[in-house]
Amino acid sequence: MKTLHKKAISAAAVALLSGLSTATFAADEPAAEVEVSPITANVTVVNDYRYRGISQSNFKPAIQGGFDYAHESGFYIGNWNSSISWISDAYGQNGSVGGKGSAGAAVSAPIEMDFYAGFKKELIGEGFASDIGFLQYYYPTTGIPNTNGATANPNTSELYVAQNFTFGPLTGFAKVSYSVSTLFGTVNSTGSYYPDLTMNYDTGVWGLALNGHVGYQYVAGNTVNNATSYALNAYGNGTSNSSLYSYTDWKLGLTKDFGGGLSAAIAYIGTNAATAKGGYSYSSPTGKNLGKSTGLISLTKTF
Repeated sequence: MKTLHKKAISAAAVALLSGLSTATFAADEPAAEVEVSPITANVTVVNDYRYRGISQSNFKPAIQGGFDYAHESGFYIGNWNSSISWISDAYGQNGSVGGKGSAGAAVSAPIEMDFYAGFKKELIGEGFASDIGFLQYYYPTTGIPNTNGATANPNTSELYVAQNFTFGPLTGFAKVSYSVSTLFGTVNSTGSYYPDLTMNYDTGVWGLALNGHVGYQYVAGNTVNNATSYALNAYGNGTSNSSLYSYTDWKLGLTKDFGGGLSAAIAYIGTNAATAKGGYSYSSPTGKNLGKSTGLISLTKTF
């Protein structure tokens, strides 16, 4: 593309020197096609990392980023990462698991790494892309003690299927995720699922779009250990009924596109995660509700 651009400039200069019309030269010069890279990258800063409505960073800011490769056939693969604190907090002195690692060192688990691959194609019609894929959540950890089966490995594997839709300025998708492993450290939780619906409405004014989301996290399993489980990216509160870990989450927001791959978003998010025995199903080491309603602010740059 750059080579074609330089040739066009040189041709115009020659035309001026020879008294020819640059307009005629421009008409004869073939337009250079814009090359679209199959690889994109993104980086985000947010005041609180919320996943399915639950705080993963104990209400603190997080930095996130990743990249995607999309082939014209519909195949794609990617990686996304975020700073977190929920695992190390769970094993801290005030965490529900309690104490430090087996070697006496503090548990370290500062990052979430997501790896995914799938196939996305407009099988129904233009603007209606169908999507099926696999997602692996991986948490590099050190110092986690043996809990004798009271907790599971936090690494989680999910299959998902989604249907995207476009109706003029309204876009979105309906999606179902299904865990083929235990879910985020919760024992006996294989087979958990998460259906959700996300919609975006382009207002056509100042690059603003309205955003809406609702989802339901069902956590499978009959019982969990009443002292040490820290189900679903959270810290637990000593409940013994796993049904208390299932909940609905929602979000309403506004996105501003500044152009050049830069956007900002504000949102109000919350859940109906249950309370039990005077505590919360998803609570921080200090007893705060990790699924409480709150405002989010984020800034994203896409390359």
